[in-house]
Amino acid sequence: MTKTAAVIKGDGVGPELVEAMLKVANAAGTDVEFVMCEAGAGWWEEHGGNSLVPDETWQILDSSDACFKGPTTTPGGIGSPRSVAVSIRRKYDLYANVRPIKTFPNSNAPLGDVEMVCVREGTEGLYIGEEIQLTDDVSIAIRKITRTASGKIARYAFEEAKRRGYDTVVPIHKSNILKLTCGSFLEEVEKVAQDYPNIEVWPYHIDNIAQQLIKNPQIFNKKVLLSTNLFMDVISEECSALVGSIGLIYSANLGDNFAMFEPAHGSAPKYAGLDKVNPVATVLAGAWMLDYLGEKEKSEAIFKATERVISEGKYVTYDVGGNAKLSQMADEIAKYTAEILK
Repeated sequence: MTKTAAVIKGDGVGPELVEAMLKVANAAGTDVEFVMCEAGAGWWEEHGGNSLVPDETWQILDSSDACFKGPTTTPGGIGSPRSVAVSIRRKYDLYANVRPIKTFPNSNAPLGDVEMVCVREGTEGLYIGEEIQLTDDVSIAIRKITRTASGKIARYAFEEAKRRGYDTVVPIHKSNILKLTCGSFLEEVEKVAQDYPNIEVWPYHIDNIAQQLIKNPQIFNKKVLLSTNLFMDVISEECSALVGSIGLIYSANLGDNFAMFEPAHGSAPKYAGLDKVNPVATVLAGAWMLDYLGEKEKSEAIFKATERVISEGKYVTYDVGGNAKLSQMADEIAKYTAEILK
């Protein structure tokens, strides 16, 4: 049976990036049926309501095998809806947000070559968005950490290390201060670790690892970095800089029965329509989705073609040292993808 993927074009640079992803996927000869749908700040500003995701899109998501989300803008301020990504993660229990971090050949790695994977718990922490105003002066935010979710994301991290042949999981926490929340998270990681005797556990405080990733990032090569929602949101962004551009970082949000794929970066509205930003994160997120949907060979071809384009350096965007347009880089990736699969 043909697999279907709901595709959200998103805001800002989202539509042109998603167009590039679809161009490359079609060059690979994908059999996946892409179903376009709406979500994001642009849709919400026109239609209003308490969600950035319309009912029609939820219906499409419910009947799809996976979701691809282009970058979306999240309005700020009191009373505005939660983000598209958080909404989808929570509805489908996409508890593992995964960002592979790996230097591309012949690219500008500011602190040397790196290879690691960031694994982030995606359903709780401060991202539940529950805040309480106690007085005119005092507001508090609730950081929800459960042993159940901590155990699930820990097991995912150890399995990811096992799949990749990595030797260590690095749980990132602040249990010396947040004794209940970070304390229970770390305890659950250590419980799961007992089932993986060949994989080491290196606990790091959040402030220390932020420093170590700049001082000596190679000590984390071939390691899985693991943390709660906000901590890993910040640390994975720092790791993105280690490969030279967040425009190269693709990600997946994985649950037991559904998955959403997206570039790690935002919607960059100031660049919208300029045919300028790096398409790699979006294209490779799409390639990862093809793999998830059973098209491994086509996915691998897209990865190989992308590495070749970056390595050659002729058709790359400004953030990785070139002057090519978004569309030119995507065209070159699509061309090489088709050649590889001939």
